[in-house]
Amino acid sequence: MDQPIRYITPAVTPLLPDGGIDFPSCETLYRYLIDKGMDGILILGSIGEFFGFTPEQKKELIRCARKAIGSDTQLIVGTTSMVFDEMVDLSNFAIDQGADGVMLIPPYYFWFNDAGVFRYYDELAQAIHGNIYIYNFPERTGYSIAPQVLRDLAQKHPNIVGLKDTVPGVDHTREVIKAVRPVRPDFIVYSGFDDNLAHNVMCGGNGCISGMSNLFPELAAAWAQALREKDFARSQKFQQLTDSLMDIYSVGSPFIPAMKEGLVQKGILRHAAVTKPMTFLTAGEKERLKEIMARCVVD
Repeated sequence: MDQPIRYITPAVTPLLPDGGIDFPSCETLYRYLIDKGMDGILILGSIGEFFGFTPEQKKELIRCARKAIGSDTQLIVGTTSMVFDEMVDLSNFAIDQGADGVMLIPPYYFWFNDAGVFRYYDELAQAIHGNIYIYNFPERTGYSIAPQVLRDLAQKHPNIVGLKDTVPGVDHTREVIKAVRPVRPDFIVYSGFDDNLAHNVMCGGNGCISGMSNLFPELAAAWAQALREKDFARSQKFQQLTDSLMDIYSVGSPFIPAMKEGLVQKGILRHAAVTKPMTFLTAGEKERLKEIMARCVVD
């Protein structure tokens, strides 16, 4: 079963200088992404600093996003927590608010074997009454979810509808597609790095959920469209431009302050505040970011 090629933005969470969520700027950001042609918005992902908010703050943000986005594009909500029941509650809340699905990282801090990962998502799928996207991010969890585990989960649970595979290269993504599609042709596979979009699609995947589209949604949307139209020359041009822009991820560590500062420089956000213990960019880093951002010319 063919699935559309999509480029979804994992939106940053705008904050006020005192650390509170800047809801007016959230609405501005969501409308900006929609107006620039993004195929969906993910809130409370890794770049959305899900780890820095209370359950009630997350629920407030979900309400804000649902109201601001309306039916104009797809809304996915990251609902990961190390507290199982809290995660189930937040997931069902998001779905009841009208989210199109929730995205869940496997347990982190301790590593889990294949049987443990299967059992974890098996129980979640039974407790959550809506669409679930699994989020494979081995740099953050310490392990990768095996393709056969994803196959078995997808085969057992119709509400496990897809995967965000945040891995360098496409080796794992390719093996997931080979393992899962024979038993679930409708299973959606997104890559988590911007420069993997075309590689993902060529392997039979469905696109990207990638952070740089916060800053360059016009590029992301144009590249996805080029791939939908099978325009190889234009896609090659966008691949090379994206490869150049990936330098943004090396401006400071972690990269979230750079994304927020870039949005301030573009006039989308009012503040570049981040959750503690992350800090603002230095003056030198801001200049470096400005130089990289100037490379993005889409025609």
